[in-house]
Amino acid sequence: MTTVETTRPLTEIGARDLRELPKGHLHLHLEAAMRPATLFEMCEQLGVDVPPTSGFVDFSEFGACYLALLTVLREPSNLDRLVDEVFEDQAAQGVVYVELSVSPTFYREVYGSLSAALARLIALAEAASAAHGIAFGLMPTVDRMASIEESIEVARVAVEFAGRGVVSLGLASDERGYPCRDFAEAFAIAKAAGLQAAPHAGELVGPESVREALDDLKADRVLHGVRAVEEPALVAELAERGVPLDVCPTSNVLLSVVPELGAHPLPLLLEAGVRCSINADDPLLFGPDILAEYEVCRSVLGLGDEQLAACAWTSIETTLAPDAVKAAARERIDAWLR
Repeated sequence: MTTVETTRPLTEIGARDLRELPKGHLHLHLEAAMRPATLFEMCEQLGVDVPPTSGFVDFSEFGACYLALLTVLREPSNLDRLVDEVFEDQAAQGVVYVELSVSPTFYREVYGSLSAALARLIALAEAASAAHGIAFGLMPTVDRMASIEESIEVARVAVEFAGRGVVSLGLASDERGYPCRDFAEAFAIAKAAGLQAAPHAGELVGPESVREALDDLKADRVLHGVRAVEEPALVAELAERGVPLDVCPTSNVLLSVVPELGAHPLPLLLEAGVRCSINADDPLLFGPDILAEYEVCRSVLGLGDEQLAACAWTSIETTLAPDAVKAAARERIDAWLR
């Protein structure tokens, strides 16, 4: 596994403070947004071993690390704590809108049903939103390695809460052997209820996965999507249609999507007119949270402040965030540039 240095301060003296840039965080998986210290404390309280959060060499090992985090979250009070801390951490980094990927299937047994689990996640997010002053939306996420029937069940429970905390439907896990087209029915259900379609695509599989996300799932946003660069016509189509990519540079390095940060295609995508947001994906497992990802994009990828501001605006304007949040963010982004 490639090692990425993220601990040193990256902002140059005199540069605009990226913490002050209002931003949305759209590609963030709840469980892996946990603080390392919190994971340690929860394991100590429950008397269980701390699961590994690094050392994975491929996506399968990464997935096993992720699922091991659920051990401490079977305790409801720990889930309560996690959600509150995630919102606190995001607010401290200049996030004004967070769209959390959540998997109600993880908590069905604890709360009795998918609907009850999602209702509890919404209630926790509402409380954390009020406490820390940032807006939110939830993205119930389909596991592409589970059954098609389960994907439809998740879509239906997401629709149950459309406009009441849920704003989108996601699709995650290993792309290989689980194409987007298999989940067309679930996403049609979500789209019909006004939810955004936000599947992972173009991470472990090439541009054909991104094209399926567009054509078969009618994607409003694509999470990752960076392998679209392998097909220039697809890049041009993304730019023309204005479909944004929710990009996670460090994640792409650690899961061998790109060989090193300096080779990440984000600058090429932006230069081609593709709208992109900057995200952390799984901070507990990959290292940097969103502010550090912005710093990396500035210092390693060479993005200028105009480009970073454009990514920040994309991360808010292309979502179902409240109009008031969008208007306030637009004003503050413009002020940040001035």
